[in-house]
Amino acid sequence: MQVQGKYDAKAFLTEQMTRAQGLRLKRLSEEAYQPAQYDRGLSFAEAARRIQVLEAEIELANSF
Repeated sequence: MQVQGKYDAKAFLTEQMTRAQGLRLKRLSEEAYQPAQYDRGLSFAEAARRIQVLEAEIELANSF
């Protein structure tokens, strides 16, 4: 993001998924046999949503 010709690091960090989210999402997507759920270009919010969905699916599968 740029604000008046300057790079806005805070806006970039709040929009991009964090490294920790990326690692967790990659692990969960592999564990759930859904590798397409992982994408490096996800936003922070979308990564959080996908992590939550995958965790719920894995928990459900483990309950059987």
